[in-house]
Amino acid sequence: MSQRIHPRDALFGGERPFPVIPSCEHFAGSEKLITKALELQQKLGPIFDITMDCEDGAPAGREKQHAELVVDLQKSAANVHEHAGVRIHDPSHAAWRQDVDIIVRGAGDRIAYLTIPKPTAAAQVHEVIKYVQEVARGAGIQREIPIHVLIETHGALKDAFEIAAAPWMQVLDFGLMDFVSGHHGAIPSSAMKSPGQFDHALVARAKATVVAAALASGVVPAHNVTLDLKNVYQTHADARRANQEFGFLRMWSIYPAQIQPIVEAMAPDFSEVARACEILLAAEAASWGPIQHAGDLHDRATYRYFWELVQRARVSGQKLPEEALRWFA
Repeated sequence: MSQRIHPRDALFGGERPFPVIPSCEHFAGSEKLITKALELQQKLGPIFDITMDCEDGAPAGREKQHAELVVDLQKSAANVHEHAGVRIHDPSHAAWRQDVDIIVRGAGDRIAYLTIPKPTAAAQVHEVIKYVQEVARGAGIQREIPIHVLIETHGALKDAFEIAAAPWMQVLDFGLMDFVSGHHGAIPSSAMKSPGQFDHALVARAKATVVAAALASGVVPAHNVTLDLKNVYQTHADARRANQEFGFLRMWSIYPAQIQPIVEAMAPDFSEVARACEILLAAEAASWGPIQHAGDLHDRATYRYFWELVQRARVSGQKLPEEALRWFA
């Protein structure tokens, strides 16, 4: 029997693989809400990320204390899965460098990512990332800290492709409310909710641009939140439409009841996952050469697609065939 080669080693050959991360990103700003989110993550497992929010979570004048609180929560025993990132203040705010200093030095080895909100140009993103890299080096942190950037201004949308290609990038987020507000009434407030947020031409164009820019640079496109907090059916419908019609692979949550609908809506179809596992197992047995499955030809191109599909199913909490689980052991 030929030696088994892991799909990761067989299919990418030293290339940077596409990030496979949870499809839901839950924002929480206060100590109480972050603690509740960590408790829920312990219960459900790492099927969603938590974003500890400094931008909207820090009371004015207490930015330093809030950043220190975030470090304590990152390092706490409650952060079992280490699937928690941090949104810092925007590049025009006086506290963003202080956020980076405190958070990267204090918990740079644990944070899942850093999110940069409201840049107005690619140059601002590069400035923040360069500073993060400098602070990380000074703190003796060897890892790359994944960077997420919120596209919510005219300038950031114009530079979306350049931003997506920046170093350490993992996610490109779309920020709907600030984007609509920035149009000074040219886009009605109805476009902040469904169906307007998908149907208005300017908003739809912006979303499509964010997804195209993200995927062109191998980073994950993330969709904005659903404002109807307690309507789980609307959340599910929005997540499904964002995924199926626009190609978003991740979505925000700002209310605990939104988490499960987002995960379920963005999870791969179970029957396709089962088929993907069958094809990958057969390919592995054939040392990753071309195979036929159910009358169709498959090779490395389709194997890559199915391997990413199986990984997404795994992080969504879907059950995989027993034989496929060893790929994740």
